[in-house]
Amino acid sequence: MDKNKNIERKVVFWPGNIIVAEAAIAAGCRFFGGYPITPSSEIAHVMSKRLPEVKGKFIQMEDEIAAMGAVIGASLTGMKAMTATSGPGFSLKQENIGYACMIEAPCVVVNVMRGGPSTGLPTAIGQSDIMQARWGTHGDRPVIALTPAYSDEVYSETIRAFNLAEKFRTPVFLLIDEVLGHLSERLEIPDPSEYELIERPRPTVKPEDYNPYDPSFGDVPPIADYFSGYRYHTTGLNHDMTGFPTTSQELGQSEQERMIRKVMSKVDEFESYEEYMTEDADILIVTFGSTARAAMVAVSDARAAGIKAGLFRPITLWPFPEDKLRELSKNIKGIVVPEANLGQLIYEIQRVAHCDAPIVGVNKVGGVPIYPNEILVKIKELV
Repeated sequence: MDKNKNIERKVVFWPGNIIVAEAAIAAGCRFFGGYPITPSSEIAHVMSKRLPEVKGKFIQMEDEIAAMGAVIGASLTGMKAMTATSGPGFSLKQENIGYACMIEAPCVVVNVMRGGPSTGLPTAIGQSDIMQARWGTHGDRPVIALTPAYSDEVYSETIRAFNLAEKFRTPVFLLIDEVLGHLSERLEIPDPSEYELIERPRPTVKPEDYNPYDPSFGDVPPIADYFSGYRYHTTGLNHDMTGFPTTSQELGQSEQERMIRKVMSKVDEFESYEEYMTEDADILIVTFGSTARAAMVAVSDARAAGIKAGLFRPITLWPFPEDKLRELSKNIKGIVVPEANLGQLIYEIQRVAHCDAPIVGVNKVGGVPIYPNEILVKIKELV
């Protein structure tokens, strides 16, 4: 029971994959197109059961490429649409993700990360897809990627992923990992009155006056639902405001700049992160996802040993919260970057951090989580 709002919440013990599916339904998702792949398959399984119950549609496609295409098609009809996958499937989806960016189709792509490359470790933890999320599809385009660390965040960030996709007319990535996907812990399901649901901007002009990329409406033009009386063209080619291809250098430049600007100019409105004992920290730990849970323990253990450690955890991983990290890194003696890969986020930290202090990684790719004592050892080396 929430004493402040007098709301009684349902308490469940769900693994993260089920939380993603249930939160997607709560966010208004009514279409799922996917292809089974561990460790994300439970999301598709639950969606196949739940979507018909809320008059939604579920389809298992022949592969991940087709699944992403189906999600784009459903989005263009006005449905909130989602797919879920893991490393190899995420790789296959990249071309259609780029297409979704170009035509500005809102959708959510869940990546339950595992070991790699190739088939790698299908049922074990990995966090090696974060740079693929940032740079995976070719060309310049906006990127929003969210990385929750706890069950309640998996729920809230799934809803937020749909809200951001709708608000900015763009694909949004939800990056969890095998540990979070299969970890069951207590969750109080928020009441619908406790969160906002955002719907995409839709046109109010007459169909004959509508242009799907009309810049006069701002950086996020309204998007009409197919089969609602509006007819318009979508293409992966550079296009003018009608949606038809153009070879104009000026339009190509201005349209791609608009796609980037619509997200980057609003970063302050959706940037999210957690700080833990950073106020007086000499050693700063920067990490994300399930690895941050071990980092939190390592910080507490370091403090118990008289070492002033603190944790900075991006929840919105992309765009990366640069300004906050620069502020935190000004007067520290070292930065530790634990991640279940052989070093990816650390290069972003090196680019952004405002210090001459050493920046070191704690890295594992054997399918076993990083433990608090492994982080603590690295903290002590920097003191």
